[in-house]
Amino acid sequence: MAKTIMIQGTMSNVGKSFLTAALCRIFRQDGYTVSPFKSQNMALNSFITADGAEIGRAQALQAEAAGIEACAWMNPILLKPTTNIGSQIIVNGQVYGNMKAAEYFRRKKEWIPHIMNAYHRLAEQYDIIVIEGAGSPVELNLKADDIVNMGLAKMVNSPVLLVGDIDRGGIFAQLIGTLELLEAREKNMVKGLVVNQFRGDMALFHDGISILEQRSGKPVVGVVPNIKCDIEEEDSLSHHLTPNMSDALIDIAVIRLPKISNFTDFDVFRQYSGVSVRFIETVHQLGSPDLVMIPGTKNTIDDMDWLRKSGMENAIKNLVKNGVPLFGICGGYQMLGRSISDPYESESSGSTEGMQLLDCDTAFDHKKCQAQVKGRFSDVRGFFSCLSGAEFYGYEVHMGKTTSKSPALTDLGGCYAENIAGCYVHGIFDSAEVSGRLIQQLSRQKGLVYMGDSVDRKQYRESQLDLLADTVRKHLQMKFVYSVLEEGI
Repeated sequence: MAKTIMIQGTMSNVGKSFLTAALCRIFRQDGYTVSPFKSQNMALNSFITADGAEIGRAQALQAEAAGIEACAWMNPILLKPTTNIGSQIIVNGQVYGNMKAAEYFRRKKEWIPHIMNAYHRLAEQYDIIVIEGAGSPVELNLKADDIVNMGLAKMVNSPVLLVGDIDRGGIFAQLIGTLELLEAREKNMVKGLVVNQFRGDMALFHDGISILEQRSGKPVVGVVPNIKCDIEEEDSLSHHLTPNMSDALIDIAVIRLPKISNFTDFDVFRQYSGVSVRFIETVHQLGSPDLVMIPGTKNTIDDMDWLRKSGMENAIKNLVKNGVPLFGICGGYQMLGRSISDPYESESSGSTEGMQLLDCDTAFDHKKCQAQVKGRFSDVRGFFSCLSGAEFYGYEVHMGKTTSKSPALTDLGGCYAENIAGCYVHGIFDSAEVSGRLIQQLSRQKGLVYMGDSVDRKQYRESQLDLLADTVRKHLQMKFVYSVLEEGI
């Protein structure tokens, strides 16, 4: 049976996912078989496993760090918000249904058998399981039925490392305050504290470490610096989503839809020197980009209405008329067509007109498409002719079905017209061939020649995971971590 260690945080976005990935890679480097586990995840960035299960993208990244195939057991419950008070519930990788938050919390204990079955499946296969918590373990109004933080730690008898983010301020209140709000048994389960995202001279924080240890009664087992590595994020608080202006040679504008999903589809372009990727929310921020991308969304109809009411639709159409290329993925692809209808209320309800830029229509169905895919671009005309014949890989995850009279973009579907294109494949730009060709075409359009290398996202991610693990190993007391694994709670 596997040994376990759990990473809990003082709040969302303190680095739990990255530290979990780092430990998965470190344990793998040290010769152990290791798996990540997160009982319940709430995220709009998801991933499709080889057998068609949908899980949180962070767990897929952590599995990659561990050198294993991602599977549904790593994230048995996934919540994908469709409105401010409701989510699509994914159980063991498959759609369970839509549910309002109040109903989900009322029925929370029903998911425990699924969680424990998934955990035990992993525990039978691996030497170590690195468990990631969610948010804070001391949300007192929700704590009674917790199944992802201390509630889970108790169910699987896992010791805990508590992580705080010093870069966000209030590190003493974060760590000591969280410990003070834990029950006595829970507090005993916390074996050490980790200060994350430190900037500056660590010698100046020696007194800080002493204060934390004296006040908390827990050892500080690591002060991890702000790590300059490029690893994709799944959280809506991602710094990548912050609007910014850039003086880069190539400017890619991604529309930050209210229910944006899988925004990591565009991370590959950050690897290219002289290229900026801006997530924008207003017409004023749009400016005069070289390429506009409309990403996926968990509520296509509502986000199409937002696009229209915000003035973004007209602004994008004006850019397209002036020759700026436009690419839509998944929900973004659906918006480019004539109409979108959701008769079964798979995401919302009703219907709306699309942007009328592609000759296609989308209708939502009961069944969700979930599959990893590989394919090739068709013989494309117009701006995206640069992609003709290029091979790609990725995955599809969508409820909508699109019928098109426009020319096919790929051998798996999608369509295009002049400088407009769209398809359902998440990760379609990740191959060096696809992203490299597109950057070269954008450069030529501006009278430039791109001299840099094309980069495959998978290979690049491997190097960044090694960098993450090497840095965390250097600043975390791994001897202490291994002793925690051996001793348990």
